[in-house]
Amino acid sequence: MNRKEQGRAGETAAASFLEKQGVSVLERNFFCRSGEIDLIGREGDTLLIVEVKMRTDNRQGSPCEAVDTRKQKKICRVFDYYRMKHRLDEYVPVRFDVVEVDSQYHCRWIKNAFEYLW
Repeated sequence: MNRKEQGRAGETAAASFLEKQGVSVLERNFFCRSGEIDLIGREGDTLLIVEVKMRTDNRQGSPCEAVDTRKQKKICRVFDYYRMKHRLDEYVPVRFDVVEVDSQYHCRWIKNAFEYLW
């Protein structure tokens, strides 16, 4: 499998994992000119913006460490567009999570991985 195929398989594993945890996955790979959100879901009344990170080993650090401030800001810009496109009220509860996926497609869910960044 090439990297792109591995990434898609990791996103599929993360989506299945979240659904087993009771999350309704609303969208996968939401794109706009600013970038992409891997998964958008709903847990109760809360909208989940989920970044999926897969690593085959930890030589470059944990997958979550790859979601640095620059990446967080980019995700927030894409979320701004998503909110505008779907006419979401600014008071809709939103949480930014990360799902780490290892080479065996085991998932680790990090809730509230980061806050909204301007």
